[in-house]
Amino acid sequence: MKNNKPNPFGPRRAEYFEINAANSASDENEIKIFDTFDTIYRAVCSMMYNFSPLTGHPGGSISSGRIVASLLYKNAFYDISNPNRAEADLISYSAGHKSLGLYAQWALRNEVVRITYPELLPKNINHQLRLEDLLGFRHNPIANTRLTKEFHVKALDGHPTPTTPFLKLSTGASGVGVASTVGLAFAASDLYGKDAPFIHMIEGEGGMTPGRVAETMASAGTSSLRNLIMHLDWNQASIDSNAVCRENDVPGDYVQWTPAEFAYLHDWNTILVEDGKDFRQVLAAQKKASEITNHQPTCIVYRTIKGWNYGIEGMKSHGGGHRFCSPAFYKSMEPIKELAGNSLKIYEDEAELKSTVNNADMVEEMYWDALKVIRNIFETHPEITKSLADRVVNSKNTLDKAARKKRDNAPDISKIYTEAKANENKIPEALVLKAGTSTALRTELGKVLRFYNKASNGAMLTSAADLYGSTSVNLAGEDFPKGFFNAEKNIDCRMLSVGGICEDGMVGTATGISAYGNHIGVCSSYGAFIVSLGHIASRLHAIGNQARQLVEPGPYHPFILVAGHTGIKTGEDGPTHADPQPLQLMQENFVKGCSMTLTPWDPQEIFPLLTAALIKRPAVITPFVTRPNEKVIDREANGLAPVTVTTQGMYLLRNSAKKNPDGVIVLQGSEAGNEFVQKALPLLLKDGIEVAAYYVSSAELFDSLSVEERNNIFPEKHALEAMGVTGFTLPTMYRWVQSAFGRSHTLYPFRKGHYLGSGKAESVTLEAGLDGESQYKEIKKYVEELKQIRAAVTSSLESVNQ
Repeated sequence: MKNNKPNPFGPRRAEYFEINAANSASDENEIKIFDTFDTIYRAVCSMMYNFSPLTGHPGGSISSGRIVASLLYKNAFYDISNPNRAEADLISYSAGHKSLGLYAQWALRNEVVRITYPELLPKNINHQLRLEDLLGFRHNPIANTRLTKEFHVKALDGHPTPTTPFLKLSTGASGVGVASTVGLAFAASDLYGKDAPFIHMIEGEGGMTPGRVAETMASAGTSSLRNLIMHLDWNQASIDSNAVCRENDVPGDYVQWTPAEFAYLHDWNTILVEDGKDFRQVLAAQKKASEITNHQPTCIVYRTIKGWNYGIEGMKSHGGGHRFCSPAFYKSMEPIKELAGNSLKIYEDEAELKSTVNNADMVEEMYWDALKVIRNIFETHPEITKSLADRVVNSKNTLDKAARKKRDNAPDISKIYTEAKANENKIPEALVLKAGTSTALRTELGKVLRFYNKASNGAMLTSAADLYGSTSVNLAGEDFPKGFFNAEKNIDCRMLSVGGICEDGMVGTATGISAYGNHIGVCSSYGAFIVSLGHIASRLHAIGNQARQLVEPGPYHPFILVAGHTGIKTGEDGPTHADPQPLQLMQENFVKGCSMTLTPWDPQEIFPLLTAALIKRPAVITPFVTRPNEKVIDREANGLAPVTVTTQGMYLLRNSAKKNPDGVIVLQGSEAGNEFVQKALPLLLKDGIEVAAYYVSSAELFDSLSVEERNNIFPEKHALEAMGVTGFTLPTMYRWVQSAFGRSHTLYPFRKGHYLGSGKAESVTLEAGLDGESQYKEIKKYVEELKQIRAAVTSSLESVNQ
């Protein structure tokens, strides 16, 4: 079985194997059952595309069917009665376009158990995916067709989300599924150690081409994640190509590696299966994977045909299929003819079909008639049904017998939330800052992460884009072993090696770590890079947390996206790195409650802000922290609000001594806050100008307040008069500064119409016109014009009253 060819890659911890017909003997009765099941499964895939109608990805669903069936009925260990069982193996459809196949597999498994051992199925139908639920494939939740209402059919998303039981992730977007599945493996490995559940990833070679896949596969190999198995459906067909990879001496259209080379290069055990259509070889490969003991992850590469025996193969079957109830569709159903008899209704009238395809109720009736044929096959063939159901029962029994337990010294995430609640209205003595000293926002964030990591025995797993010390997140691992996490040799370390400068993969991995439910993934880089590169993974994580409520209700599982070296104060690096734009991607840009941005100006605000975010538990927490040291201000001596009010999200930093202030200033960003407090404010007061100065520390924390509370803090009349000063982009001020007049006076980095140059933080702040002197001049000008506007309004009202 071992490959004796010369190794072109140099030494590896991983091993390479090949499986073919000659070394894959198996039980022929077992193979017969599996072959019959696959015939039924492929028929359901064809039905789903036909009756959806005409939507989904039949090709990859069909080519991956034997891989997944072998896991569900033999090689993955889970509990059908409890999809949320913590120590169970997981199957993660990283290849989200195969969701049609996912739903078919889940529904057929549910059906055989329903018929044979109904008592094993969860009482809560949200914990099942029933045959009836296939009626909801790619349908919107507002669908109200007759059977959908009668059966309480689930709306099954076009790509997987955790509304489906046994799923932890939302996947399907640009390689994020690989990264987040690697994150699941990190979390499971850290929590259970040598007893770690296996994470089975379903992917295709097209899904290996995004850059974040290479990043995270490198990380998994480096970190010895032996509990991770990638099942690679290598069918050579993507959306636009039938030759994705190089094969033998023929160059690929997209990449010049084979999936086996790619996996082995990254130190994954690699098992190449000559014929992934042969259950003997599929089962032999999965058995071999379970026997490898070298602590490395494993990739099984199954050579398959996309759309095999469907009637359309290759790239044309990716998102396309047969015409609605066409002869070609019925031909694809012929393999189940013997099992079904003549029970499948055939519709042949072209005119009738044209009118029917747009009638949702009629199509649904036709669809259900077809699915009842599948139900009847299982009900009338107990030799097939019981054999499959017994295997599902055996999966649970094997899991029970394994008695997997959390490792000694495992982290406890609950202590993070307990500690946060205990410190909701105070700052721990060790984190209190002395007025007059200097420290960086990034440094204080690192200390706060350290505080919570120590309290939870390491429930925060942290990564950085080769910037651990630079962004100060290395402090989060200060109380744990040094180096990088390795599941075999350094499992207590809290710092992850995620491929180096790999924001794409790093964020995806962090989301998977958090989605597992027992950790908080933390990742850090320049805000200029990590926010934009991590936005897709952040969005999928938010979608996943919201979707999970159907199957596993409860608070979201946050991850922390550290936008380090944020804004123009990273001046020496120039405009390529010192970017004010990232906040615009995150602030108020997610469904309410899913994401929270933190924009402190004072290092003292870091602890209360992050603590408030942890208590709220959004899916995504994004602190924006700057690089240079800041002076710790004596807030009381300067007439400023106490630091604890920062948790309101917007607060009156300094109230005017006048009943009717001379103006309203809204500040956001370190540049804005520090320059205003230390330089602009004293000059204004010297001139007798009294303004109401507000600071925005978190738009989303502010949104979490009641309408009445928000209006009391920041009345609408202030928004209509305010001008802004921000270290971010002008649109981030639009909510707070609502008049054209106020916006015309608002100061922001791009106000002068060009990207800023390089230099020390203070010189770039000066170039931007955000320095204290420039703030003072613009505020003074604004106050003078506002005085004139107010006088004109008063005069106009007096004229009307007369």
